[in-house]
Amino acid sequence: MSRIVLDYKPRRILDIGCGNGYLCKILSDNGIQCVGIEPNADGIKQAKQMLPQADFYDMSCYENPLETGLGKFDLIVSTEVIEHLYLPRKLLQFAKALLNPNGILLLSTPDYGSYWKNLCLSLTNRWDLHHDPLWDGGHVKFWSKKTLGKLITQEGFVIDKWEGIRSTHLPIFNVSIVCHARLSQAN
Repeated sequence: MSRIVLDYKPRRILDIGCGNGYLCKILSDNGIQCVGIEPNADGIKQAKQMLPQADFYDMSCYENPLETGLGKFDLIVSTEVIEHLYLPRKLLQFAKALLNPNGILLLSTPDYGSYWKNLCLSLTNRWDLHHDPLWDGGHVKFWSKKTLGKLITQEGFVIDKWEGIRSTHLPIFNVSIVCHARLSQAN
């Protein structure tokens, strides 16, 4: 994901669901001003230890973006977050309010839209690894390009392109999909 963000050459980014700040560290080392939000206090603590000069906040995309004081961003990235949200529209509305007019939104999520991948999971009896109901805070939504694309466009974004992130074990399958989107001119 860092390569994808760096290709856009943003000056200021927001990482929604920044976890321990690892992506922000890579981007900051490349001269990008990073702000991260994460609703897990332990993650924020780790992020601040890894990258003390960056701004990390214990908050989620469910907050009112206009009351956060975060400012505007050239690019907003959210990696492997939207599948954990009961209200995924909130993530897009949050991003929409904080993006600069020509800003870019990058979203990645596991790819559940591949017939062949899903068939292989069924044939090898590995669905419990992908839909583990015992994982507290696990995945509650399962996205394909079609379903994620529909949500993104309904929320006022235009999709520029999709990318796949391939499995290192079975490189014929995407493990994740990445959507590159921007605000529509009507917004």
